[in-house]
Amino acid sequence: MKDSTPSRSLPGTLAWVKSLLTSYSHFGQLSLLILLGEAVLGFLIIRRVAYTEIDWEAYMQEVAGFLGGELDYRNLAGGTGPLVYPAGFVYLYSALYYITDWGLNVRFAQYLFLALYLAFHALVLVIYYKTQLLPPWAVLMLSMSKRIHSIFMLRLFNDCFAMIFLYLAIVLFLYDRWATGCFFFSFAVSIKMNVLLFAPALLLLLWRRFGFLGSIRHLSICAGLQILLGLPFLLTYPVSYISRAFEFSRQFMYKWTVNFKFLPEDIFLQPSLSLALLLTHVVVLVVAMSFIEEGGLSGAFRKSLCFRGPDASLAVSPSSPSSASSSLARARRIVTPLFVANFIGIVFSRSLHYQFYVWYFHALPYLLWLAPLPVWFRPLILLVIELCWNTFPASILSSGALTLSHLTILGGIMYALYAKARQLEKAQPKID
Repeated sequence: MKDSTPSRSLPGTLAWVKSLLTSYSHFGQLSLLILLGEAVLGFLIIRRVAYTEIDWEAYMQEVAGFLGGELDYRNLAGGTGPLVYPAGFVYLYSALYYITDWGLNVRFAQYLFLALYLAFHALVLVIYYKTQLLPPWAVLMLSMSKRIHSIFMLRLFNDCFAMIFLYLAIVLFLYDRWATGCFFFSFAVSIKMNVLLFAPALLLLLWRRFGFLGSIRHLSICAGLQILLGLPFLLTYPVSYISRAFEFSRQFMYKWTVNFKFLPEDIFLQPSLSLALLLTHVVVLVVAMSFIEEGGLSGAFRKSLCFRGPDASLAVSPSSPSSASSSLARARRIVTPLFVANFIGIVFSRSLHYQFYVWYFHALPYLLWLAPLPVWFRPLILLVIELCWNTFPASILSSGALTLSHLTILGGIMYALYAKARQLEKAQPKID
């Protein structure tokens, strides 16, 4: 008599795989498999792919000056130019300087960045689990970027640290740890200022959750940490520190731009282009945040004119049989404005450099499912974006395709937010 176990086990295995990819009840197992796969892949990348020096040596030279007693930011520089990051970067890379034998043990630094990458990925998976906006299989796309693996394991950019603390802050917000989340949000800003692109959404969330006075208290945590970290520099050379570490007028080089290479260099360098992008950024951001604000289009304006009390809908609700859907809704109310605000900043940035991809790549699946796009189109547009970021140097075709892809996603997001805002507005009781 033949054993029929193998014929029965195959359908069972296929059913398990299908459930793994389509049901959030197995998301923990899926996440574990993803992280194990990433660990193996990261190890192979470090062992098999040649490290490329770009900014690591410059980082080490910059912090070496600080460790040698220099506190004037005008005198802190590396091979790629002056130090232009806030104090959190200085302390963080000073620690790496010692851990990696004065920056010479690059291989050990790569393994540290592999650990950083795995922790980073785990935090992102927590966000996707808490929101459940997209099917579980879609998170596999987060592991398919050649450029992201390169930014972490082969480039060692400080953008990686800035964004992991940003995602840690978001996870803390999701668990209603707003004070601690604001602390880590501010620490992320102290490593690299791109995190400020999330700030308008954070202001909106704090206003919603705590009202006026509560928002001030939480913002004081952000401001206080910046002052505390910068204190050695502020007490000695304050103008030098503020002007260098928080320089908003820095000019980016045309040859490194990824998104606007389709423009002639003379137009790219025009101050009028920067002004036009800034104004468009502000307008689109204000419109998007007004759509996101609960109460509809007119309600958003009315609420902004008065002091508001705490909004219980952004707090963690007690466990109850009906709390699962409300928990998902709450998580999305937190994550959506943060991801959208950052993405709008990305779309209208005058120059994106290759390491900047980590600023928004891990939010792309969420944004793609937020927009009303065909299912087949979402992985396709993500593939186009990935190809654009892996084209070096950027070309007229790649930068044009990247900008068009960004605008397509943004258009879909704005339409979805507008439709929801209109729906909420119609649902509001009319007062004569």
